[in-house]
Amino acid sequence: MYGQQQRGGYPGNASQSGYGGYPGNQQQQPPRSGGYPGAQPQQYQAQQSYRPQAYSAPPQQNASQGIESWFRAVDTDNSGQIDAAELKKALVNGNWTNFSEEACTIMISLYDKNSTGTIDVNEFQALYSCINEWKATFESIDSDKSGAIEQNELIQAFQQMGYRFTPTFIQNLLAKYDPQNRRLTLDNFIVSSIQIKRLTDSFRVRDKEMKGHAALGYEDFVGLALGT
Repeated sequence: MYGQQQRGGYPGNASQSGYGGYPGNQQQQPPRSGGYPGAQPQQYQAQQSYRPQAYSAPPQQNASQGIESWFRAVDTDNSGQIDAAELKKALVNGNWTNFSEEACTIMISLYDKNSTGTIDVNEFQALYSCINEWKATFESIDSDKSGAIEQNELIQAFQQMGYRFTPTFIQNLLAKYDPQNRRLTLDNFIVSSIQIKRLTDSFRVRDKEMKGHAALGYEDFVGLALGT
């Protein structure tokens, strides 16, 4: 058992409110603070995470003409579905580099209801809207407009989402994606945000007292890390 390990990203102070989430809430304003809501579990249920429909069924609506034309252009095999490689052709970072295939695979998984590794045109439209919201948050903190964010900017981004991570955690995260320059491009920012959100959702189920720490068995810990 990994007993009662304190998590730097979740202050145990009961005055803190809300699990972290994706950028944006009901009023399109970032939450004031991160951490768990202490003895008031209803608070995190009320907080709106970023694009909650991305983790359930996509919106049932027809794609716009522009989106449909764009979809057909990247659907090279005319299957009516696009995979990560085809999505990659449609997307570029703010610095005009390509999205990684890892990022495209993870983003497709948000809307891939049938676990086929592909999405249709309506799911593509929903994903595109989601990407635009991530992009808006990213650009709002990319102060030098370099197309990549550094440590202080990433701390600011996560604070806007409701997370309060230690500088050491942020440094390690940057080193994971860019060991040389310690910067995140848009695609890696999206990947890290999705992964942190998924881990947070899984962890808070085990954090019965909502204090930011939990006892995890070895297999439970490995399962969290692997996303099982």
